[in-house]
Amino acid sequence: MSGQGEAPAEGHSLGTFDIAQIMEAIPHRYPMLLVDRMVEVVLGQSAVGIKNVTINENFFQGHFPRHPVMPGVLIVEAMAQTAGVLVVETLGKRAEGLLVYFMSVENAKFRRPVVPGDQLRIHVVKERSRGSVWKFNGVAKVDGVVVAEATYTAMIVDR
Repeated sequence: MSGQGEAPAEGHSLGTFDIAQIMEAIPHRYPMLLVDRMVEVVLGQSAVGIKNVTINENFFQGHFPRHPVMPGVLIVEAMAQTAGVLVVETLGKRAEGLLVYFMSVENAKFRRPVVPGDQLRIHVVKERSRGSVWKFNGVAKVDGVVVAEATYTAMIVDR
């Protein structure tokens, strides 16, 4: 997590997070860690994550062998991981020992294929949080063009 002690106030903008800081915030590891860098985290409000898509991704072996396309469900997972970093950083010390689980995905739309060489810029905005339940709107873009979007709900639970 980014700071010592209590997290800064909601609305405070944090700097970028490298992969080591992301791995401190969320428990995902290869091959399921789908965020390479956080370029913006506004506590309690929004975040922007980066996923560099390469031909070395294990899912390209079978999806699809001669026409590699990143599975849409993994794009939504990258959105959720970006939101997970936002939640953990927003909660600060209160997040220790907690996990963020999907509860629902709504209105997922996939606008164009994501292929090796693309860089996903994942924008998430917190719509609301009530107790341990948080709702987000996520939009993934490549070169400024929307490739996927979804609304999803997550629950914060003890490990």
